[in-house]
Amino acid sequence: MSTAVPTGEPATLTRGVRIGYGSGSVATGAFGTVPGLMLLPYLTDELGIAAIWAGVIVFVPKAWDVLLNPVAGRVSDRTIDPAGPRRPWLIRAGLMLAGAFALIFAAPDLGSAALEATWVLVFFVLAASAYAFFQVPYVAMPAEITSSYDERTRLMTWRVAILALTIMLAGATAPLIRDGVGGRDGYRVMGVVMAVLIVVGVVSAWWGTRSAPIGAIGAGAGSLREQLRIVGRARDFRLLLTTFVLQALATGCMLAGVDYLAGDVLLRPGAATILFVCFVGPALVLTPVWARVGERVGKKQGYVVSSLVLAAGALLTLLALGLNDVWTMIGTALVGVGYAGCQVFPMAMLPDAAAVDSARTGENRAGVYTGVWTAGETLGLALGPAVYAVGLALGGYVSSQGRDIEQPESAQLAIVLGFSVVPALLVLASLWWLRRYALDATEVATAQGGSHD
Repeated sequence: MSTAVPTGEPATLTRGVRIGYGSGSVATGAFGTVPGLMLLPYLTDELGIAAIWAGVIVFVPKAWDVLLNPVAGRVSDRTIDPAGPRRPWLIRAGLMLAGAFALIFAAPDLGSAALEATWVLVFFVLAASAYAFFQVPYVAMPAEITSSYDERTRLMTWRVAILALTIMLAGATAPLIRDGVGGRDGYRVMGVVMAVLIVVGVVSAWWGTRSAPIGAIGAGAGSLREQLRIVGRARDFRLLLTTFVLQALATGCMLAGVDYLAGDVLLRPGAATILFVCFVGPALVLTPVWARVGERVGKKQGYVVSSLVLAAGALLTLLALGLNDVWTMIGTALVGVGYAGCQVFPMAMLPDAAAVDSARTGENRAGVYTGVWTAGETLGLALGPAVYAVGLALGGYVSSQGRDIEQPESAQLAIVLGFSVVPALLVLASLWWLRRYALDATEVATAQGGSHD
């Protein structure tokens, strides 16, 4: 990761630049959502890969992505180009990401499950590598194109809004496209459609930021080990990061389980799309509500409440075992309500930890904190499907090759527990670390030499 030092007066960006930058979230949202939702079912139910090996295939590329992020940051730091060090990587890596993404789901009939699994692994690793070289420069851009706090806020507003809409669009339509076409061709068509969506985001971000100012680059911490050593001394950041990673792991489990719960337990057409909308919809609507709750009771207290709501919703989906799809949908919607707060509060607490560290040490290391935070979130979301796959294997899940198979009761139990009890326990366990987090408005203001209302 790196930090930038924009020169001259803070730049006022045009709406076109703001929208252009925000449109990059179309690419990040599609790649961040669809593999977590669709890849594990593709491997087990379409290619016939055993659940445990499918979990490994889903996990390895994301873990590789975590290790590659610091390398991508250093490479983009040293890039010399008239368009600046970051923007060229948007188009270079972004188009490679789209192509590799389409090929993940385009495995030909090679007559061997091992060869087809290798195909998926190779192109998923290529896609993850391209994503690192797109995502890291993309995240670094706001600090470089303007030094204005308000302008960065406007950039983030567009980015978050477009990201939320993309997650909803991609997550809801991917199962519909697959089911509408059917079979392996359904996955192939879905992969191509999502790849086109990624291209739209990539080109829009690259073209839309063509008139953005180019700031001076100041090199930040290098390797992931160096970044971890820096933040390892910040107690409150460690506690907050641990809480967030465990909850990302819980989210990854639930995301991986949507298709299995819909197809093997509820047995309702279109249930995967309905479940996903139930999950994401409240997050789109209630984010401002949680922000107001935080203003009243404090960020930490708001985070605790939203975590308890998420855990309660997850436990409510246990009713899927009784084929009660209505209460399962209600539980999933409650998960979405809690999830919205579990995104708002930690993202608002992260700058507090970075600001207190800066005040205490006299060094601005916000970029390092952000880099480690992103790596932790990526790792948590990658581990989620892997943990879910282990549960499927222990439950005796029967992989297939496009055939309709009635799963044994033990497998159905594993599907539901991985979607409900396991995420709920992870969220509740994360509160053990959160309860020791000590930064509040008074301490943050004192550390920075200021006051608060």
